[in-house]
Amino acid sequence: MSDQGDRTTYVLVDGENIDATLGTSILSRRPQPEERPRWDRVLKFAADRWHQPAKGLFFLAANGELPMSFIQALTALGYKPIPLSGGPHEKVVDIAIQRTIEALAERDADLMLVSHDGDFLPQLEDVCDGRRVGLIAFREFRNAGFVALADQGLEFFDLEYDVGAFNTSLKRIRIIPIEEFEPLDFL
Repeated sequence: MSDQGDRTTYVLVDGENIDATLGTSILSRRPQPEERPRWDRVLKFAADRWHQPAKGLFFLAANGELPMSFIQALTALGYKPIPLSGGPHEKVVDIAIQRTIEALAERDADLMLVSHDGDFLPQLEDVCDGRRVGLIAFREFRNAGFVALADQGLEFFDLEYDVGAFNTSLKRIRIIPIEEFEPLDFL
């Protein structure tokens, strides 16, 4: 039973941002398919966390080419893929996500954004108005500007540790709570 009646959590995924952060900052190479997030777990996490249906919108730049196998996989997982195109220097995914957050401000809905990008700060600040708003990212790579929104209700979730979106443990440097410290992980 939903805590909020008929509310929905919209999960907006900035796929390029997550893939780039995973590849550049964590793996130092292009991620292999088995190293990428299990996107179905992200939707399940959102639905379970706030006890209401979650609707996933997956934004991707598709200038000139439609990645049909990826789009079909996303659709099968319950996402609505949103392939976008634009000029060579347009940040089409960012623009679309910004507009979507602005549209959600007019709805009685909650929001989880999957991104590290600070370009969404003004829009997120506007929707931190009493509704539930969350940011799913790798904690150490999220834009520092998000921290200021915690006082307005923004919740933070780590893509690996909280969501459990990966099949294998990523080699990240993080602060380890002593109760989770396992010496064998480092020997």
